Amino acid sequence: MKQKNIILCGFMGCGKSTVGTLLAKKSGMAFVDLDSYIEKQEKKPITKIFADSGEGYFRELERNAARTLSEKRGIVIAAGGGTLTFPENVEVLKKSGLIVLLDIPVEAVAVRLRNDTTRPLLNRPDKDQAMRELYDKRLPLYREAADIIVNADNSPMQVCREIMSAI
Repeated sequence: MKQKNIILCGFMGCGKSTVGTLLAKKSGMAFVDLDSYIEKQEKKPITKIFADSGEGYFRELERNAARTLSEKRGIVIAAGGGTLTFPENVEVLKKSGLIVLLDIPVEAVAVRLRNDTTRPLLNRPDKDQAMRELYDKRLPLYREAADIIVNADNSPMQVCREIMSAI
């Protein structure tokens, strides 16, 4: 049997890309950041995709990317913050791998994203309130989708080690 994928999920700013890169190196697997994959396909940043075509179009691209990546084996995938809030994405990604939730308190996310302007869903005057509402809405969906839950409020290397020992 071919090696399963490892799909990292969690709220924006939880460290999926950073931990995913480390995890891929440690495990000898390739790393794919779903958002970067979409940006390469579309030849523009996600903020521009949202601005030009809206969230609905982006979610369609995300669904297609999840489907395509789930056909590969032996890769670490950093899913976008909203990817696993959609049951069809959870279903397709679970077929090819284990879903690992990088769990982090919303307060830690707020600190990490304090000066970040690249998140279309948070580019609002009420950024902190929007973040908390989105976090509260998404966290139960992440927990439901996850095969493994790790504490991501640690150093990326510690999180990586925790994932490796859990798998």
